[in-house]
Amino acid sequence: MTLEIPGTVRVPVGVVVERRPGATPWAEYAWQAREVIEDAPEAPPWTVLREEGGRTLFLAGTAEVSLHPTDTDNYIHNLQQDPPRAWVVLRPVADAPGFALKTVTVDAGEAQLYAESGTDLLEALPMPPGLRLLLERFVAEHHKEREFHKRKRDRADTEALGRRSRIDGP
Repeated sequence: MTLEIPGTVRVPVGVVVERRPGATPWAEYAWQAREVIEDAPEAPPWTVLREEGGRTLFLAGTAEVSLHPTDTDNYIHNLQQDPPRAWVVLRPVADAPGFALKTVTVDAGEAQLYAESGTDLLEALPMPPGLRLLLERFVAEHHKEREFHKRKRDRADTEALGRRSRIDGP
């Protein structure tokens, strides 16, 4: 069961990934996400787009960028970057070619969670112009300023922690 937040928007995007010969004896190939594209062609994942000089460009597949109304603070911070970014997450798998497209996000907080896993390949790429425009409109429609509220600790009842004398009953 998946819980959907009302107002969530999903935007399909494609991801172009480059594979080149490894620079060390320990890695046969080096992988890098190169571009997030808005109008991805209909093609199976890991379709070869171009090969030259030992380098291969693949259409890794398509993913949905999810925009949630509750995450607009993170989107605003991203839009303030120059340029705004889209983060691509590739996960190592046993099957060829060795990676699977896990997700694409425009939320830096979500990207940070994937960075902490240590196994995923995470790339920050420039956000496509159409996605940027959609994100700006989404933020304008859904953002609500939230007042910062600092929690106050409850004061401990020092009398409750001390020793009590016995109360002699009748």
